[in-house]
Amino acid sequence: MAKKRQQLTGKQKAAILLISLGPDVSAQVYKHLTPEEIEKLTLEISSVKKVENDQRDEILEQFHEIAMAQDYISQGGISYAKTVLEKALGENKAGDILNRLTSSLQVKPFDFARKADPSQIINFIQNEHPQTIALVLSYLDSEQSAQILSELPQELQADIAKRIAVMDSTSPEIIAEVEQILERKLSTTVTQDYTQTGGIQSVVEVLNDVDRSTERTILDTLEIDDPELAEEIRKRMFVFEDIVALDNRAIQRVIREVENEDLQMALKVASEEVQEIVFNNMSTRMADTFKDEMEFMGPVRLRDVEEAQSRIVSTIRRLEEIGEIVIARGGGDDIIV
Repeated sequence: MAKKRQQLTGKQKAAILLISLGPDVSAQVYKHLTPEEIEKLTLEISSVKKVENDQRDEILEQFHEIAMAQDYISQGGISYAKTVLEKALGENKAGDILNRLTSSLQVKPFDFARKADPSQIINFIQNEHPQTIALVLSYLDSEQSAQILSELPQELQADIAKRIAVMDSTSPEIIAEVEQILERKLSTTVTQDYTQTGGIQSVVEVLNDVDRSTERTILDTLEIDDPELAEEIRKRMFVFEDIVALDNRAIQRVIREVENEDLQMALKVASEEVQEIVFNNMSTRMADTFKDEMEFMGPVRLRDVEEAQSRIVSTIRRLEEIGEIVIARGGGDDIIV
């Protein structure tokens, strides 16, 4: 049995982990995965016939150890994590845990910069090539990147946003070189890693934190330069679960505008927080009717849910565009007085 467990793939372990954690926790995990990852993982889960108690306990222990090691790494780097784990678990066990860590769990490049003030960083990178600026911003926290992007000249903002969106993987040599230059300028410690960064989701996270004016300028420019990219970014700017960020008046407006069937389908797998906020903005009779309809609906396909949520999000964005609702964003231009 032990030999068989050693042959489990990462996907198989992930499937067993989610089964062990239960449907509520697993549903929350799914929200952070891509559609392709969800499809593969769901297929893997469906193929699991039975999970032995000792197998479940072993995988849960591995997950806890890796999460614990990552926490130590984020506090003080790999050397610090190694020292703490060796003291707690012994040298061999600590080595095994650190060896199991994937690149996504290791300290990312520019870790030192994430601890710096954005105003310091912009002073050092504003005169660099746009591709270099895009590389640095793609590794920073979205709030940092948003502040830096907002303060850059407008003629550069869309160009840099596009470079982040289309960025795939960057060679370790280039990352190391840029890191070392920025390290010398900021006079701090650098921790190197070789990970993939950038992409559309990266620029979406940045744009979600910039002020509305900056967002509009960047997207309008991208619309002319690359309409498909601009549309893809817009689709990811607001997801259904973000409805919790709307005020009660806006939520009530959305409820009146969308189809009841779409809203019921979308709420079927939504978090309790989302359901509560939406139901609180309905009449008691309407909320009770919705709950009954959702209960009688039975199991639903993930694709149907995503399509319903997409239609609702499109409605929300349309209502925002015509000024009927306000979506809270970074910056101060959306404050209502």
